[in-house]
Amino acid sequence: MAEIIQKDGTWAFDGDTLRIVPGSDKAVGLLRRTLGEVAVPLRAVAGIAYEAGRRSGRLRLRLRDGADPLLQVTGGKLPDGSDPYVLAVETRTAGVAEYLVDEIRNALLLDEVPDGPVDRYLLPGPALPMTVGAGDGTVTFDGRTVRLEWTWHTDDRKTAAGPVSLPLEDLTGVVWQPARGLSDGYLRFITTPHAPRLDPAHDPMAVELNGFKKDPLMALLASAVVARLPHPHAPRQERAAAPKALESVRATPAAEDHDVLLRRLRELGELHHSGVLTDEEFSAAKQAVLKRL
Repeated sequence: MAEIIQKDGTWAFDGDTLRIVPGSDKAVGLLRRTLGEVAVPLRAVAGIAYEAGRRSGRLRLRLRDGADPLLQVTGGKLPDGSDPYVLAVETRTAGVAEYLVDEIRNALLLDEVPDGPVDRYLLPGPALPMTVGAGDGTVTFDGRTVRLEWTWHTDDRKTAAGPVSLPLEDLTGVVWQPARGLSDGYLRFITTPHAPRLDPAHDPMAVELNGFKKDPLMALLASAVVARLPHPHAPRQERAAAPKALESVRATPAAEDHDVLLRRLRELGELHHSGVLTDEEFSAAKQAVLKRL
């Protein structure tokens, strides 16, 4: 076991999994505190480094492209205080940090873990249901439906239509952009990839973010949605199968061949393992298939 305990958090590696627990220091961002403990399997790791500094150093964990839905959404735009894969290290414990780096690097070599992209999420994303209020709206996601509700200072063009409900199967993407300087950010839900994009202040499919404390939590909610959408690197047939998994089970004829049903059970198991289907969705879909066997 290799472990480093800092005010910023604790990282512990047992040879198979790196467990990341946020600390209680005031520099720990709201996103990290809300996300809580993260268990990173070794096969999701692309690399790790310790960056020495004059007063303090930093541990940085690099994950394989496509392994984590949170990184898929944020694309390197999280500040260090909100990034769960960055740990501030006191200079006096630099040796412990370097030892942890060596242990993880050696494990990567021994297990021959590639550093290239993956075609399914290896981390599940945050627990559901989630409700986050920030900017000009509140967003709720229960695993099936995204619901947007507006605050008192939302633009009239957005409030006129009332709350917006978006079934998961209607979504093709989610975009999170943090506020930068004088430019507001946004969280946008996409149903039609090539539709013109309105200004977030006027777009009923978007929440405008103004750069306040709770803004990063919208990225966390976005990652929960993305974790249940088809993976961007998955084979085309798997991307098509994911949103239709439950519907195809309900539509299966009673006399369908057993081999087909067994294959469908395996597909559902893979979707559940990768986090596309929740425990509840997987259980219901599995029972529907078993009844037909």
